[in-house]
Amino acid sequence: MKELGFMKNIWKKKTTKKKEKPRSKTREWIDALKFAIIVATILKWGLLSAFTIPTPSMEGSLLVGDYLFVSKIHYGPRTPVTPLQVPLTHQKIPVLNITSYLDWIQLPSVRLPGFRDVRRNEPVVFNYPGNPNVPGEEDHPVDLKTYYVKRCVAIPGDILEIRETQLYINGEPATNPAKLQTSYKVTSPVPVNQRVFMRHGIWDVENWGVNTYYVKGAMEDDINELSKIPNITVEKMSVDPITGSLKSWEPGEGQINVYPDGMELSWNEDNYGPLLIPAKGTTIDINQENLLKYGYFIQNYEGLKDVTVEENSLSIDGQQVQQYTFNQDYYFMVGDNRHNSIDSRFWGFVPEDHIMGKPLFVWMSIDSNQSWFQKIRWSRLFKVIE
Repeated sequence: MKELGFMKNIWKKKTTKKKEKPRSKTREWIDALKFAIIVATILKWGLLSAFTIPTPSMEGSLLVGDYLFVSKIHYGPRTPVTPLQVPLTHQKIPVLNITSYLDWIQLPSVRLPGFRDVRRNEPVVFNYPGNPNVPGEEDHPVDLKTYYVKRCVAIPGDILEIRETQLYINGEPATNPAKLQTSYKVTSPVPVNQRVFMRHGIWDVENWGVNTYYVKGAMEDDINELSKIPNITVEKMSVDPITGSLKSWEPGEGQINVYPDGMELSWNEDNYGPLLIPAKGTTIDINQENLLKYGYFIQNYEGLKDVTVEENSLSIDGQQVQQYTFNQDYYFMVGDNRHNSIDSRFWGFVPEDHIMGKPLFVWMSIDSNQSWFQKIRWSRLFKVIE
């Protein structure tokens, strides 16, 4: 009987569940926070990401202070290149202002299937590839380069040309954005009050001498109404990067900061091209002109390890080649505020692996120039981006 009782005690110990120690409130908060970070990171990577408009390059389609939701699933999310980074950060840790990632491990970027490809004339968020004329400007891994938003005006395989500010694609005039803006020089024999400009829907104006004004972006209909005022003269102009003066660019006139070499090709921001936008599988002959147009991107964005570009020759892995076939698609991005946008006209193409997503709608819009109760642009909330 004693032996039977001993066996019962052993069985009881084995079958009795050990009571778990209740978690503290602090532990519960930590677990909840970890779960929230994991979910937010997954959503940010594969579904939606928040983005804000910092510059006026897309006015009046998108305004400085607009907060957007950007879809990753339209074009397909990209797998992370830089896995060693603080979750939910980009380049820097807020407040501390220190680098938020380590580039010890670099993974190949793979784009998962999306709903569709990038379409001509739609706004796109992408990682800024950097300016060929400013080495090291974007010295970050691809997925951590600065985000830009511009309108994709030309897709792979298109031939792009700009004639007197009008964009042409494959020889045909392109459809201009509904709120396309350009810059103007406004002169008058008498001072023009700021309220006059505002009454005509023109907000961004600078004094540029005696009774001379620089309108940094205005829609054509608004500027035409302003020009009907007696003694007011309006001329389409932008700022010369060399002299800093207002200038009207003529066909055949070279502009020094235009990609790839405005002075050599006699291109400027208002008269540009023709330029073929490379598509995956496009083959070009290797000559001085093509290397001027495409050599930088072949050397830096085609995934090649040993590339040498000279004035009229291209060598890959020590072998000189006479032709080159592109490994990925490229796009040409331009801002809707044409004279107030640093875009593909100045730094070239956007490689396909730099494409991030499609802006969907504005979820918040704040005007920092207004007083506290007028800062929110209520009419822009949940505005669909076109």
